[in-house]
Amino acid sequence: MAALGSAALRRGGGAAPRLLAVAVSCQSCRHKATGDGGHGQPREQHPAVPGRVGGQPVPAEGADTKTYLWARYHEMKKLVYDLLPPGVCNLLNPAAIYANNEISLGDVEIYGFDYDYTLAQYSNLLHSMIFNTARDILIEQFKYPEGLGKYDYIPGFAIRGLHYDVQKGPSLKQFMDIFSLPEMTLLSSVIDYFITHGIEFDQVHLYKDISDAIRDVHVKGVMYKWIEKDMEQYILHGDEIYAVLNRLVNHKKKLFLITNSPFSFVDKGMKHMVGKNWRDLFDMVIVQADKPNFFTDRRKPFRKLDDKGSLQWDKINQLEKGKIYKEGNLFDFLRLTGWRGSKVLYFGDHLYSDLADLMLRHGWRTGAIVPELETEIRIINTEQYMHSLTWQQALTGLLERMQMYQDAESKQVLLEWMKERQEIRSLTKNLFNPQFGSIFRTFHNPTYFSRRLVRFSDIYMASISCLLNYDVNFTFYPRRTPLQHEAPLWMDQLCTGCMKTPFLEEMVHIR
Repeated sequence: MAALGSAALRRGGGAAPRLLAVAVSCQSCRHKATGDGGHGQPREQHPAVPGRVGGQPVPAEGADTKTYLWARYHEMKKLVYDLLPPGVCNLLNPAAIYANNEISLGDVEIYGFDYDYTLAQYSNLLHSMIFNTARDILIEQFKYPEGLGKYDYIPGFAIRGLHYDVQKGPSLKQFMDIFSLPEMTLLSSVIDYFITHGIEFDQVHLYKDISDAIRDVHVKGVMYKWIEKDMEQYILHGDEIYAVLNRLVNHKKKLFLITNSPFSFVDKGMKHMVGKNWRDLFDMVIVQADKPNFFTDRRKPFRKLDDKGSLQWDKINQLEKGKIYKEGNLFDFLRLTGWRGSKVLYFGDHLYSDLADLMLRHGWRTGAIVPELETEIRIINTEQYMHSLTWQQALTGLLERMQMYQDAESKQVLLEWMKERQEIRSLTKNLFNPQFGSIFRTFHNPTYFSRRLVRFSDIYMASISCLLNYDVNFTFYPRRTPLQHEAPLWMDQLCTGCMKTPFLEEMVHIR
């Protein structure tokens, strides 16, 4: 199924490469890497290399180029490992907040929140239940083969940001929602079963049937009943939500909640996480908002609910603190509250349904909740990942610089290096996910999900509790990320001691 999943679900790649900055201890490592004595001291001549052309070391006259190439290889490998002493890992903090745009929390007066996967984080058990129930709907209601009942949910099989080719090109379904993980796994399971048993199928019908089955789990309220029955088992990190909200209120910030979930479900979940008086923390609560239509469609008016969740019929001329509202639209929300522009910061997990329109059309600041960030950072912090990636960068530079040697033995060496490089690329990808790799990067390119994350969010973090690590007036500053032509200190250049890319003197003959 893993191989099939990779074929049925596609990654969204990017055209603009990004540099993964590898931390190196500033001066001492740089001097070691470049051969520069530092502080204006001359560079020592490489002992094994009697000559250089255009800054590029070349073997001595009559020397065996194969031996020379392997000597350079081992020399660089040792240097890479010397550059990464014990303790260089664990550089990234999984509880940090990362900035795409400069934003000062001191300028934010109003904080808005989605509910599912923003305030409420759910365990993998919920995805298993969604998968199993939708699978059984396919078998019992849509009359799919009973053999599908042998398939179980595989946590970690799929990642967000994948695309499903519904009609061989013209129509690609993007899976950007955390709730879509069981849907992608079910799609792959059904396709696996059909192909294994030689059953022909229409991929459009298959996609529609599975989407309908997944939708039934949500629309018919089955999922809500599971969570309400055992919140301890399904809801994660609930105790930290009260600390976040209470601190904001104590600093005179206004809070609101806009969610697609029904009031009874949200009420029980918030009582579990925050306490019975949770509504006192919010200036307004809007349920069953029908996002993303809430942000784009003016037609649905606000409706008021009483304390028991029953619908009221009076016209809404103001949004009152402590009241619960249903449906509505953002345009009436802005008119009735006056909460406009950069003084509003809204948090959500869905880049399209929660954040895109708010940033692009209404000028709100946005924060993306990306639970996968915590796991990915812990992988990046491992010694295995750090060493593999650094050596891959260095080996790439070695291949680029040594391709001038085109005799038969040298070509064989270069082929071995290319094979090793590809193996390392696969290794670093598989550390995140054996089928699809990282949610943020496909080799050196950012993924489609990553590019949308940068476009639609000012800041992003693993959970809303990360706010507790920062002062309420903290200013986030994004780091400048080098483009390919802006990166003079790639790891391979540090290791080879050559900063001239490309080597124009050596390319004169090409012109």
